[in-house]
Amino acid sequence: MTPARRWAKARSFHHSDFPVDRVIVERDATISVCLPAREEAATIGPILETLLALKGRGAIDQVVVVDGASADDTVAIAQRAGAEVHQQASLLPEFGPVLGKGDAMWRALTVLTGDVVCFLDADSEEVGEHFACGIVGPLVCEQGIEFVKGAYRRPFRVGEVALPEGGGRVTELTARPLLNLFYPDLAGFRQPLAGELGARRELLERLPFATGYAVETALLIDAYRAVGLHAMAQVDLDVRQNRHQPLEALGPMAYAVLHAVATRLERDGRLGPLEPTDFLAATAEGLVERPLELLERPPLAALRAAA
Repeated sequence: MTPARRWAKARSFHHSDFPVDRVIVERDATISVCLPAREEAATIGPILETLLALKGRGAIDQVVVVDGASADDTVAIAQRAGAEVHQQASLLPEFGPVLGKGDAMWRALTVLTGDVVCFLDADSEEVGEHFACGIVGPLVCEQGIEFVKGAYRRPFRVGEVALPEGGGRVTELTARPLLNLFYPDLAGFRQPLAGELGARRELLERLPFATGYAVETALLIDAYRAVGLHAMAQVDLDVRQNRHQPLEALGPMAYAVLHAVATRLERDGRLGPLEPTDFLAATAEGLVERPLELLERPPLAALRAAA
């Protein structure tokens, strides 16, 4: 049996393994839940209602929204709900403009106080309490787990038509083949690009953060290198529905994932030096440059050590 198969059998859970009452009774660590958000007024309200109810019951300790200068009512909705709200640009401003989701997550660590940190996407629909409890459950109820990813079925919806499968196109066509080829131990993760993830704070502070769409790929590989497969887990959250990106946006996303993997192969001596290039999309009108944030932020622990 391959390491990936052994791991998937031993470290794959279902969210029902971690009901709210179990998390409340068994946890011995403080828990922060963070939602990076940018113009998520359509979905963030019900998510926060669920999370703040969990806080009221004693399952989690902190609910934070880090907002990316939303032009809609995201901030107002979050404040009315009672969440702690920070503007991404106000966190570690000395590092310049915020370069995408990964950068926002990295900066958020400076205001997240929990021993365990859980990140959830703010654009998901029908987020139940099992999203947060499922992600943090293995970290506070099981022994030896330091990093957790969400797993789920992703329906594909176009207008009023919804198919039971078909979401996660970059996952299936880019991330999964790359992991199978270069990091086969990680092939058992059903949703390697899931934005629903949790980890021990101490681990997150030791890892660099890719600033854009590649953050999940980078964290997955770097956590594997830092703590080993045995300290990682995944939890089935059943179904996640969110907005789908248009086809022309998928190329830059896939490129960012490929760049994150290639960067780590280069660091490991398995690939020659990379030539930095822009992503150019060939269209009927000619080559169009698609902006990407490929910078990586250093581990926060390294910054503190250097201060």
